[in-house]
Amino acid sequence: MKVSIIIPTLNEGLVLDKTLTQIQQLSPHEVIVSDGGSTDNTCHIAKNFSHSLVIGSSGRARQMNAAADEATGDLLLFLHADSRLEPESYKKMLEFMNNWKWIGGAFTLCIESDKWSMNLITLLANIRSKYFGLAYGDQGFFVRKEVFKSMEGFSPIPICEDIDFYRRLRKKGSVILLKEKAHTSPRRWIKEGVVFTTARNIFIAILFGIGFPPRTLTKWYQTIR
Repeated sequence: MKVSIIIPTLNEGLVLDKTLTQIQQLSPHEVIVSDGGSTDNTCHIAKNFSHSLVIGSSGRARQMNAAADEATGDLLLFLHADSRLEPESYKKMLEFMNNWKWIGGAFTLCIESDKWSMNLITLLANIRSKYFGLAYGDQGFFVRKEVFKSMEGFSPIPICEDIDFYRRLRKKGSVILLKEKAHTSPRRWIKEGVVFTTARNIFIAILFGIGFPPRTLTKWYQTIR
C-alpha cells in the first residue's frame, strides 16, 4: 500500500527538521509538506526533506486538501508538524488498512512529557476518542484516498476541521482507533498553561459541537510557534 504523508505547516522551522527526519525512517511512498505562507525557514527545510512542497493560502483544512490533491498514494496520513510515529505504529496502521473493512482511523494520543498533568490530559483525551468518537488531528488521521475524495476532504473552516472530519469519516464506514500511539509535542500547553489550554480546548469543542461559528472560535485559539 502506498502511503502519502501530508504535513500542513506555518512557521514550523523549529520542529520540522526533526519531524521529517523521523518520518523518513518510515519509508512512505511520499511526504508532502503543505505550507500556508511561512516567513521562517520552513519551506527551505521542506524542500530538503520532503518529496513535494505545496504552497498556498493559510488554513490547515485548505492546506491539507491542497496536498491531498497532489498525493499519489492509496492511503493519506495527516500528521502535525510537531507529531511523530514510531515504526511499530506505522506498521500496525498498514496491517489494518490492508483489510478493506476499514476506511480510515486515528492513533492513540501520547503527549511527550513526564509531567503528571500532561499524563492526565493524555488519559482524558484517549477516553474522549475511544468512548465518544472525538479524535483530534494531533492523533494522526489516516484515510483511503478514494474515501477522502468522496467526502470532499476537510471542510474549509478555520478551526475544528479535525473534529468535523473525523465525525464525518465515522459515518462513511468502519473506522479504527489504534492502540498504537501518535506522539505530539506539549509546546502549546507549556506556552499557554496547562489549565487554560485544556479548559479553552474543551470550551471550543463544546461550542463547535452546538453550532457556534468557527470563525468566531478562532479568536480564542491563536497560532503557537
